[in-house]
Amino acid sequence: MLSRRQVLQSAGATAVLAVVPAGVAAAAPNTGTAANADITGQLARYMVAARDNALPPTVLAACKQRILDTFAAMVSGCRLKPGLLAVEYVRGLGGVPQASVIGTDFRTTAINAAFANGMCAHAAETDDFEPVTKAHPGCSTVPSALAVAEKEGRSGLEFIRAVALGYDIGCRLLMALGPDLVRATHRSAEGTSSTFCALGAAATLARLDETGMRYAISYSAQQVSGLWSWVKDKDHIEKAFDFGGMGARNGVMAVTMVQAGMTGVIDVLDGTHNLLIALSTDPKPQEMVKDLGSHFYVADSAIKKFAVGYPIQAPLDAFLTLRNQHNLTPANVRSIVVKLPPDAVGIVGDSAMADVNCAHIIAIALLKGTVSFADSNDAALMRDPKILQQRAKVTVTADPALADPSAPRGAIVEVTMTNGQHVAHHTKFPPGTKENPLSTEDVNEKARQLIAPVLGAEKTLRLIAQINSLENLRDIRDLRPLMTP
Repeated sequence: MLSRRQVLQSAGATAVLAVVPAGVAAAAPNTGTAANADITGQLARYMVAARDNALPPTVLAACKQRILDTFAAMVSGCRLKPGLLAVEYVRGLGGVPQASVIGTDFRTTAINAAFANGMCAHAAETDDFEPVTKAHPGCSTVPSALAVAEKEGRSGLEFIRAVALGYDIGCRLLMALGPDLVRATHRSAEGTSSTFCALGAAATLARLDETGMRYAISYSAQQVSGLWSWVKDKDHIEKAFDFGGMGARNGVMAVTMVQAGMTGVIDVLDGTHNLLIALSTDPKPQEMVKDLGSHFYVADSAIKKFAVGYPIQAPLDAFLTLRNQHNLTPANVRSIVVKLPPDAVGIVGDSAMADVNCAHIIAIALLKGTVSFADSNDAALMRDPKILQQRAKVTVTADPALADPSAPRGAIVEVTMTNGQHVAHHTKFPPGTKENPLSTEDVNEKARQLIAPVLGAEKTLRLIAQINSLENLRDIRDLRPLMTP
């Protein structure tokens, strides 16, 4: 005779096993609550279907913009110190020539290529940013998608859908954990999400089935990392690893491990000792699958107009607006006050990295009237007496009123002129946000300026044109001749 408890336990186990994929029925049953049951399975099944699901036209267009923007970041970044070091590192590793290291003449394994290209993509502050989650999804999603698409010979349309999925999976992980809770435990939102961004892109291009997706999610979960200590990086090298290279490598590694036949845990998002309860004090598992297929995070991410850290986008826009309106010059400006959300001050208030130092960037803008990619990445300008003289006029301060969830990266700039006149401007939504978007022509021009110095004018125009019509490309490997100087 079975007791009532034994009957209920048996019934519960049978219900759970009914949703477990074939071949893993002997695994431990899912122990999540009824409301959150089989989150891993729901996500895995969506990931399987995503490779065949058509994207809405607006999302398709947004995705191509982010792909081009990240290609520009990778190409320009391969000539900066973080990119150069990453490229030489993977060149020394060798490996089967499965995928391209962008801006170079050699290929290596998909894992190594994703790592190097991810480092290049965040070698400077040109890649995109998702304002709500604080993720930098492009610099891990696009490199991982490129590596696996090359390895597998996938089409441009498959590549686009993979990138859209990568943004969705990485950003939803942060929503499930709680972005502010992640940072409250000294973890980096950027590093925490990057592995799952890469996972989403790589797994769909590998055409894993539901079981494979579950295993790849598990292997990715084991590799999720990222500490907020990157703010102390002086050379933008570890930061490039944390934001781009680490996640791109991890996601591709997880997928290729599954392709090699390795098995894993099937319920890492909702079972015993799962990822969400391990990394959050108030996890919301349903956020992992909420609005999948209708809300696309790739359309939410902001493309940077300026090659500087994202918290500087709004103050730089505000200052340049005032400079143009009032003919501001070093001679007629007495002082500048930059007001930022409190959490932004800890990132750009006094960074040793030139392109992440707000006062330094505003000083360049005051002196030159613009901030070029070369200026923002010239460490020597941090010691330039002319810029230091203007930088002394700039005060960066926290304004709690700017901690606005609806506009999380706004800024106010106040300028006092030598004649006593006081002028101010509030940029609530920086250029490139979904509320203040850049046009395709704007993104093309930004890409041209970043890519042409490395690849040359003709090849740059051809690459831009190919990415603008990427859905018509039969094999992503056809881009290879356009990615090499």
